[in-house]
Amino acid sequence: MFGIALVLALIFDLGLLSKKSSVVSTKKALVQTIFWVSLALGFGVFLALENGHKLAVEYISAYLMEWSLSIDNIFVFILIFTFFGVKEKHYARVLLIGILMAIVLRVIFITVGIELVERFRWILYIFGVILVITGFKMFTAQKDEEIDLEKNGVYKFLKRVFPITNEEHGVQLTMIKDGKRFYTRIFIVIIMLATIDVLFALDSIPAVFAISQDRLVIYTSNIFAVLGLRSLFFLLKGAVDKFSHLQQGIAIVLIFIGLKMLAEIPYIDIHIPVYISLIVIVVCLAGAILYSVQAAEKNED
Repeated sequence: MFGIALVLALIFDLGLLSKKSSVVSTKKALVQTIFWVSLALGFGVFLALENGHKLAVEYISAYLMEWSLSIDNIFVFILIFTFFGVKEKHYARVLLIGILMAIVLRVIFITVGIELVERFRWILYIFGVILVITGFKMFTAQKDEEIDLEKNGVYKFLKRVFPITNEEHGVQLTMIKDGKRFYTRIFIVIIMLATIDVLFALDSIPAVFAISQDRLVIYTSNIFAVLGLRSLFFLLKGAVDKFSHLQQGIAIVLIFIGLKMLAEIPYIDIHIPVYISLIVIVVCLAGAILYSVQAAEKNED
């Protein structure tokens, strides 16, 4: 059912609604965001009917966790597009290719993670420590800290390995110049979008393992969250400043999820129901969003 829903959704949203060299309006982005969120939540209802409420609650919790963490990707995506001077009419096509690549990389990453957890159960406690540390760092990080893409390891590696041209060539990944093949800025941007998403997955995927170890929940929650990222980008790209405190809300969730994972160490053995996790995630994210919007309105006044 997930496979069928995924294929039909890709044909509908990423195919029919993704025209080359077209600017995605806020209204269209809102429709697509509602479409992806509704599809993801609808799959949760399907899981509840087929496998019971426990698995469905795990899935919804994992999806909300991944969806909220994906918002942080948007800030970096905007920075990448601005740095490389990508024209707005190319955003949709570039994001489409980059996100599809990110899905493939995430599937590989998740598969490796599942195998490691099944073979070495204690690795979950390492994930817990990583989440707690990441949460504290995220909570105390300054939002106005600048990211220098010139010093980015992926960008430096690509410039060293591939012959790069700065000429504008539409959405083409390569071009022939003087009989030699060059890689365009769009190629660099797509690779960086995919790798940046994987770097964010280093935090988000361990968080999913803390919520559920069910393969279906881990794969589907991640893929649905990433697929909805493109429409979410166009919906929020003009309003990123209104979510200035969302980072703190996500940080609190990460710390809670990490402590929940560590609480299940054999010597402590405290099991927190998944329903509690869902409540904490919803309250923290909703509270952070409302506080951010109020703070933004107060600053404008």
